[in-house]
Amino acid sequence: MSTPFSGPAFTLTDDLGATTDVIVVGVFSGSDGAAITLDAGVPEAARGPVAEALALVGATGKAGETVRVPAPAGSGLGAATVLGTGLGAAPAESALVPAETVRRAAGVAARALEGTAAAATTLSSLDLGATVEGAHLGAYRFAEFRTTSAPKKAPLAALALLATPGSEALAAEARGTVEQARLTAAAVSLARDFVNTPPNVLSPGEFADRARRLGTEAGLEVEVFDEQYLAGNGYGGIVGVGQGSSRPPRLVRLRHVSGVDGAKHVALVGKGITFDTGGISIKPAAGMENMTSDMGGAAAVIATVILAAQLGLPVDVTATVPMAENMPSDTAQRPGDVITHYPGAGNGGVTVEVINTDAEGRLILADAIVRACEDDPDYLIDTATLTGAQMVALGTRTPGVMGTDAFRDRVAELSQSIGENGWPMPFPEELRADLGSRVADLANVSPHRWGGMLTAGVYLQEFVADGVQWAHIDVAGPAFNTGGPFGYTPKGGTGVPVRTMLAVLRDIAQRG
Repeated sequence: MSTPFSGPAFTLTDDLGATTDVIVVGVFSGSDGAAITLDAGVPEAARGPVAEALALVGATGKAGETVRVPAPAGSGLGAATVLGTGLGAAPAESALVPAETVRRAAGVAARALEGTAAAATTLSSLDLGATVEGAHLGAYRFAEFRTTSAPKKAPLAALALLATPGSEALAAEARGTVEQARLTAAAVSLARDFVNTPPNVLSPGEFADRARRLGTEAGLEVEVFDEQYLAGNGYGGIVGVGQGSSRPPRLVRLRHVSGVDGAKHVALVGKGITFDTGGISIKPAAGMENMTSDMGGAAAVIATVILAAQLGLPVDVTATVPMAENMPSDTAQRPGDVITHYPGAGNGGVTVEVINTDAEGRLILADAIVRACEDDPDYLIDTATLTGAQMVALGTRTPGVMGTDAFRDRVAELSQSIGENGWPMPFPEELRADLGSRVADLANVSPHRWGGMLTAGVYLQEFVADGVQWAHIDVAGPAFNTGGPFGYTPKGGTGVPVRTMLAVLRDIAQRG
């Protein structure tokens, strides 16, 4: 296992005259063709000369833009160059710049600073935590398997953050903000690392071993269950999906115990298909390599429960993570097979006719959801790269959020507030009838393609215990970026929805 991406080293500074390689400043676009303006952290004496220098080489301040110029003589800036990063239109007077705007601008700047040993930034005067998250995530790279094509430039090594706290108490608060943001970005990077690790390396067994090692290091209670245990205890969904592979399935359980009296208990479940061929219902060859990402939900859940422990969140969190590889072979399950889901308390023991072996994620999730509900949680969040229909409905950057109405809306709202943009989706009552089977309690797919994302959620709903507030987050597109980098998001694994789940855990800890 390679060393996780550590990101730049962050320090706080109140002196932009200190020597550094480059200073990053935020640039606002003017309205109606007016001149660009700089963020409020740029010293007054430097504002005019820097803005003029940037404008001379075409800076417009539009989001996603970076422009680098020599630092004007006499500006008082202790750097040879200045990098302007676009923030878009300036907010109305006294309005705050949205955190996501700062996060994206910091990410774009960090990518532009490859090969830079040390930089400073004024973006932190707009939002300190968002600057740290964006810079760390923008600097991210996964180069474990590169040799001759390894990048010639190292990622940004160090970033000084402009801050003028004014007192030791405020300075301590600023240091705490930096550390929490750094840990959050590191958790997202861990999820990215899992997703980007090729499937010949990250088998279910290796995935479970890495989760065990990282969880133990974070102080979590960890259990790993092998294929014999799963078969002996009736986990028909996980066993059925995994039986076509020579690399057997696993179930991993990780628990953060807050030690707080009366703490709410949140169950997390994540789909961990380490590679998905579709099984006997095999996928087309084109693009199948992207199915290395089909464990993105599991990656996010593992990273989130580790982060909960690192941050000491006053909420109990239990992650139940099924892991399997979906392969075609003479031992693979067939279309028409009937499996029996985990017969736990509540909604377990359901029989299912497997109509399509490429609808395997819901099979392993159902087992895990029943097991998670045996712990009697107050809330349950499951997340998965579950359906291509999610991308048809919402595109590649917007997760679909389903579940019990109030909690679904709460999760979606929090997701939007932190920039992962989950969107609430309904459960039309007529879809349940489409999952009828002629030989079993349920079929794993409907007989048509309409509402495929919602139908998968309706299937999972069958296994959620009564009284549990539940949200299902489909991240089929958002968990893996097949296009070019944007904002703080690289090509490949994105780490979505780690920050959404963190926001929900924090909100539950605060409001119940």
